[in-house]
Amino acid sequence: MTGSRARFWLLAGAVGLAALVTPTTAPAQARANPPLAGAELLAALRGGGYIVYFRHADTDHTQNDSRMTSMADCANQRNLTDAGRENSRQIGDAIRALGVPIGAVLASPMCRTVETAMLAFGRAERSMAVVERGPVASTGTRPYTALRALLSTSVPEGSNLMVVGHGNPYYAIVGQYHLAEAEAVVVRPAGTNFTEVARLTLTGWRDLATAPASR
Repeated sequence: MTGSRARFWLLAGAVGLAALVTPTTAPAQARANPPLAGAELLAALRGGGYIVYFRHADTDHTQNDSRMTSMADCANQRNLTDAGRENSRQIGDAIRALGVPIGAVLASPMCRTVETAMLAFGRAERSMAVVERGPVASTGTRPYTALRALLSTSVPEGSNLMVVGHGNPYYAIVGQYHLAEAEAVVVRPAGTNFTEVARLTLTGWRDLATAPASR
């Protein structure tokens, strides 16, 4: 096996959901401040400056990535189900109905993440920063340096960055829990770190439309 092919299969194996990960930092980033909710959250999102990180929508778990030849090889990856495709569309519809400004849309180059982004937002810029894997340390941890930096990078007011990725990388950074498929976390970037302020499912996005105004 050539060196380049060996590196590919190392990456391919790491991408799979079944890969074991260990948080690389203390979980203080998650909910370091009181979470936003309801009208307060909606007002914040409408003002922009946030990053919304989604785990891809519902997938067919009878499939896996072990035989894929590249990240564009959709036939040999775990892909969205019909329910996942519909949920992706409805999430995008709900966000647009709320008047939340959508800026750039980044996605892991894997087929399920690109398809989620395309169905929800109509576009997707493939980014290795979303799926990047650093070397495995002796402790078994992965640093996810590029994703951590992405989630910490300031976003201009009046716009929100949408990122469609995977469950394991986010868990590896913050610990505590895995995002469910199609679940999103809203983070406030802080230059060298970030703070989680809310988590939203499709139901959560819809509920924001009827959130009572804060007093």
